[in-house]
Amino acid sequence: MTTDTPGAFHPSTRLYRFTILIFISLLVLGSYFAFDSIGALENTLMVELSLDRSTIGTLYAAYSIAAIFIVFFGGMLYDKLGPRKASLLFSILVFLGAVIVAVAKGKWMLIFGRLVFGAGSESLIVVQSAIISRWFKGKEMAMAFGIALTLSRVGTMFAFNTEELIAAHFHSFRAALWAAALLCLFSVLCNLVYNVMDRHGEKLLSLPRAEAGDKIVFSDLKKFNSSFWFVVLLCVTFYSAIFPFTALSTDMFHDKWGIASVSDVTGSFMTKVFYNFSHMFSTAPGITSITIAASMIFAPFAGGLVDRIGRRASLMVVGSLLLIPAHLVMGITHWNPIPMMAVLGVSFVLVPAAMWPSVPLVVEEKRLGTAFGLMTMIQNLGLGGFSLLNGWLRDKTGTYTSTQIMFSGLGVAGLVFAFLLLRSDKRLGGVLEAGRAQGT
Repeated sequence: MTTDTPGAFHPSTRLYRFTILIFISLLVLGSYFAFDSIGALENTLMVELSLDRSTIGTLYAAYSIAAIFIVFFGGMLYDKLGPRKASLLFSILVFLGAVIVAVAKGKWMLIFGRLVFGAGSESLIVVQSAIISRWFKGKEMAMAFGIALTLSRVGTMFAFNTEELIAAHFHSFRAALWAAALLCLFSVLCNLVYNVMDRHGEKLLSLPRAEAGDKIVFSDLKKFNSSFWFVVLLCVTFYSAIFPFTALSTDMFHDKWGIASVSDVTGSFMTKVFYNFSHMFSTAPGITSITIAASMIFAPFAGGLVDRIGRRASLMVVGSLLLIPAHLVMGITHWNPIPMMAVLGVSFVLVPAAMWPSVPLVVEEKRLGTAFGLMTMIQNLGLGGFSLLNGWLRDKTGTYTSTQIMFSGLGVAGLVFAFLLLRSDKRLGGVLEAGRAQGT
């Protein structure tokens, strides 16, 4: 017996959409946690596995190398398999990569694990965006992406504030790495729930076939204007000054300032976890997570602000400018690092909120896949290269001054590209600076 009125949990309802959004967001929770588990555990890993800082940098570079190659193949797999099978395949790759890292006994097995992990993780992030578009196109799209970003980055927050604690509590760094693998398995289980809900929704609704997104068509490259290329250059300099830094910043806070890896508190494991979160500014991994916490909390609001006021190029100028003193002060002084990490957090909120929505404004819709694919590839080239250079410089110099000057220099380069973008945008009609009131 059928009825014309859909039930409260019918796929056409808002409740169903936002319920499936939770599981879509949790697809990458484990990968976000596992990605930064290496940075959170770097001091312990260097001691237990006799690694140097260059190797820690290489582990992050391996992830980026896998991400570069997956730009060319991930989209094709998505087109062939569809959203459900593709997301499940990439979730399983993420889990397998995390398991390999957890059981690795040496450098090369660790690197192999991170390559497998990176191939699955970057693809899963791309597929997640396509799935959100599939369910929220023409509805609450911006809100959905903001919620997904916030829930996803809970994984990063937990990595920096629990991994060393898990290792200390269980007297084994492998327990912490297995925690990352188990959280990736949890994401696989969430993927199964998403698969069931998506299949049910597809039967009852005419869901659009979401495009994979990041696929490079080389004939498109000559069609891009100067504004796009300045956004790409700003993207690579900005992210290269953030993620390679956080990969080894826990070591810097512990070594240079003598900040403890975990809070000194007794009690049950959950008591220690709660204390670590509530006193995160007192631990080295917790201070590292300040930039991520700022992004996680304020990114949805920053996106709304950009939609209203525009000024995208100007905000990228401000965000790039903030990188320079933040890195320089931490490199050449012994001042408390927390204020400068907060400045980095502001930068990490402003620039991405203005940068990624700028691409559709300066690129034709039919070339957006190539545009985002190219940005992803070049961004990961920078992340891989500067992750290696960061570890190598610290091992060679024995200090953190040279690396912080390098990151500050990236801020200077980004500032130059942001000013050039501002000038280019004025010449091309000011579309990036215009806000909602002007029709954007």
